[in-house]
Amino acid sequence: MAGMFIGEYTFKVDSKGRVSIPALFRRELEEGDPEAAVTKRPRLVIVYGADTQKMLQVHSFAGFQKLAAAINARPYSDPSRAILQRFVLNKAHPTEIDPDGRLVLPAQLRERFQLTGDAYFAGMGETFEIWNPETFAAVDQARLEKLMAEMGEDFDPLSLLNGG
Repeated sequence: MAGMFIGEYTFKVDSKGRVSIPALFRRELEEGDPEAAVTKRPRLVIVYGADTQKMLQVHSFAGFQKLAAAINARPYSDPSRAILQRFVLNKAHPTEIDPDGRLVLPAQLRERFQLTGDAYFAGMGETFEIWNPETFAAVDQARLEKLMAEMGEDFDPLSLLNGG
């Protein structure tokens, strides 16, 4: 299983929708695809989700297989199974990294998420996200303001590891 996607990066998106994947993320994607050692083209899965989703969520191939198995293991009678199938499995785009370390973003997704010019990569541990940089900044600022209002100006995020 792949390690961790951490850090933040910004890369140009070219006119064909190609964007370089951060080198550290490529290594994690290679680890998360058992065939990558042979093909040299690590597979990954982009989840674009509900219409309210503001970014692309990217999973390693093995990570997405694990997620899909967890969704499919839910009982058919569980209403959350249908929701997860609709917004994760149905709204997913499997792809691979090209030999130059780039990802080709489909035109539909570039348009929907306004990924022209620059793309902001946010490491999220088991996954990473691809954002329009301005959208990320606005959402991040709103989250920070809400958090500070609820937790106080001197809030230490690591305190959440100890239950608050």
